[in-house]
Amino acid sequence: MPDATCTCGAVRIEIAGDPVMVVECGCTSCQTAGQAFGGVLTELNTTPYMIARKDRVRLAAGQGQLVAHRLTPDSHTRRITATCCGAPMYLEFEKGHWLSVYAARLPEAARGPLYCRTMTKDLPASIVLPDDVPNPGTHTPGFMLKLMGAWVAMRFKVPKIDWAKEATG
Repeated sequence: MPDATCTCGAVRIEIAGDPVMVVECGCTSCQTAGQAFGGVLTELNTTPYMIARKDRVRLAAGQGQLVAHRLTPDSHTRRITATCCGAPMYLEFEKGHWLSVYAARLPEAARGPLYCRTMTKDLPASIVLPDDVPNPGTHTPGFMLKLMGAWVAMRFKVPKIDWAKEATG
């Protein structure tokens, strides 16, 4: 798997092995964050992610150049951007065993096939989704089984990712 890099190349995340899956999320939070951080929303208002196991990612360059943003102060989900160029890098559900790397951070040819668009119930009614992949309104049992399978393979560990400082103000 190629590395995920910020726009200017100062931040580099090494990703080993195959992704858990590649998805586009249409939830309200991803739409809100996508509008705030820019450069991640598709024309369908979804956010593409490559989901990787936390035990298979490593910050190879850019120590001290990542900042975490939360949509609300009590959110368990952090969206990480690079301070050098402002590029959105990844989303982390802190209690989860996976890291959702923004697909735009990977070379297009290395992103892998899209598994599904999820949380489509939150998309504006004007959005017409193509039928190229499943477009469920919520997370499906198959989606959850893929995440669970990765966690089983990790022996139920939840590695801590502490590369980013919290945004202030």
